[in-house]
Amino acid sequence: MDEEVTATGTLALPPGKRMAVALTFDFDAHSPWMGTLGRTSPSYLSRGDFGAEQGVPRLLELLGGHGLPATWATPGHDLVTFPHRIEEILAAGHEIAAHGCYHEVVPSLGADEERRLMELSLRQHEQVVGRRPRGYRSPAWDFSESTLGLLEEYGFDWDSSLMGREFEPYRPRPVTVNYESASEFGPESRIIEIPVSWYLDDWPAVEYVAGVSALGSHRDMEDRWNTIFGYAHERVPGAVYVLTMHPQTIGRAHHLLVLETLMERMLAAGDVWFATLSEIADAWQG
Repeated sequence: MDEEVTATGTLALPPGKRMAVALTFDFDAHSPWMGTLGRTSPSYLSRGDFGAEQGVPRLLELLGGHGLPATWATPGHDLVTFPHRIEEILAAGHEIAAHGCYHEVVPSLGADEERRLMELSLRQHEQVVGRRPRGYRSPAWDFSESTLGLLEEYGFDWDSSLMGREFEPYRPRPVTVNYESASEFGPESRIIEIPVSWYLDDWPAVEYVAGVSALGSHRDMEDRWNTIFGYAHERVPGAVYVLTMHPQTIGRAHHLLVLETLMERMLAAGDVWFATLSEIADAWQG
């Protein structure tokens, strides 16, 4: 099951603000290596350690210096493995969102297993964070036929995994794919979708994975992020610009400077509202 766009709503911005920016961090640590990529050697896991032990503190310092909020999408495995970092993120006033159990490949799961892992991850949120998350981001931004229904069943308010819009939240709806006739759309969900983009993600741009991706240029990433921000700011009143970053990636020295420079440009604009994904969901009317 894929998802598609239905009605368009409006974003209720604070006075004097033209657009919203969500700084989001997928605090995956060990999970993407062991879950999605199946790599558990000490070398790969150490990159997750870097994200937790150096990336997160660097990012908290950067955000704190500017007084900016962020949403941290965190798998249950990393909640229970690095609870001290979750405590620091919460103490800084940030939001924790769901991000699967161990960065599992969601479309490969049977319906019963996806439900089991969803329930396990929610228990881990209650254990470490002290409450269930309001929002969800699918590992690797992919759904199964069951995912949207599970989000509705377990009381989520929003999702940030799909790509049916570029700068506007929307309500996703299931689609039954028919190859020789028109595809069929189901009813729109009560879930608010806050869309993402691979172009606004640091991992595919600059995270080297042997046999999977090349060593990308942080300057190319910087240019892309700046260009997309410029378009949204100048041409899309009420835009929602969602950056997706990973502490083990953006936390590297040269990548961190890219983020810092972009943040300073956004702050200098004077009309950008920095918000968590839950704040954006609450401000969206549609």
